[in-house]
Amino acid sequence: MGVMKYGIGMRTQYGADSDMQTGFEEQMEQARLAEKLGFHSLMKSSHLAGHPLQEFQQLPFLGRVMSEAPSLRLITGVVLLSLHKPLDMAEQLATIDVMSGGRLTFGCGLGYRDVEFKAFGTNSKERVKRFEENLEAIKRLWTEDRVSMTGSHFELDDAALSLKPLQQPMPPIWIGANADAAIHRAARMADAWFINPHQRLDTIERQVELYKRALDEEGKPFPDDLPAAREVFVANSREEAIEAAKPFLEAKYKIYHQWGQDKDMPADDNDLSLDYDELLEDRFMLGSPDEIAEQVIAHNKRLGVNHMILSFHWVGMPQSLTLESMTRFAEEVMPLVEQGL
Repeated sequence: MGVMKYGIGMRTQYGADSDMQTGFEEQMEQARLAEKLGFHSLMKSSHLAGHPLQEFQQLPFLGRVMSEAPSLRLITGVVLLSLHKPLDMAEQLATIDVMSGGRLTFGCGLGYRDVEFKAFGTNSKERVKRFEENLEAIKRLWTEDRVSMTGSHFELDDAALSLKPLQQPMPPIWIGANADAAIHRAARMADAWFINPHQRLDTIERQVELYKRALDEEGKPFPDDLPAAREVFVANSREEAIEAAKPFLEAKYKIYHQWGQDKDMPADDNDLSLDYDELLEDRFMLGSPDEIAEQVIAHNKRLGVNHMILSFHWVGMPQSLTLESMTRFAEEVMPLVEQGL
């Protein structure tokens, strides 16, 4: 499909009063449709204690959904790596990789919510150090037979994994990064920077330049896969899409603002409490197939993005609307993008 790959972003978030058994069936149906429509990948995000939302946990979900979508790559988008212990995470992820026939992409990030840090016995001050140590340890555990390493919160004493990943030397690693410093980290420690879904295009454009310079400093080439996550809704016109998506997107970003997501974003683009109309500006892909194709092409030409991870479902959205938007994207937007690139 041209030079652009497409993934479906599955947050699996539902309201407090939703029946999650029904929610699970809906998610499986979305995954089967993504497979049928020719998507390339499937991403599952991670949040814990997500009140007022309900949500499925990342790794069990990926372990189950892999059989519904047998050709899609499975992306952790993202593991909140600062919370975890590296031996555990290395084995869990290797298990997913082997069970899926080598389809895992390991996306990881810092996390930003105090409720999560406290529950894991840590805090936001320790998160960068823990993240870097954990990632270093996981890479070593995946590629070395025995590992001895002392971190601030773990000790590997001649440790060997119970299971190595299938992909050699290891699954691709993406780092989700909002802040400028984290983009340097992605250049240094990962195969790709995973661009987040809630920053404006002009912010990202500036950060891509930063990323390129950081790669040069590390002596690394621009990645084969430059992924970006985006919210998308396809309708007959921009007005119709904005109107249809409004109740669901508005509710979701109010919650993200309550959670403190915007504290982690760059100073000139860090307010998710904006009115819906302002939030829309260059952040979300809502519109007719032509308009959305134009935006996908702009991501490729302005930023170098060639793997779009798209979220079609938000809290409260009826399943029929999600499936319709996915289908229209595949049947109407993808061919337009291919012509335009």
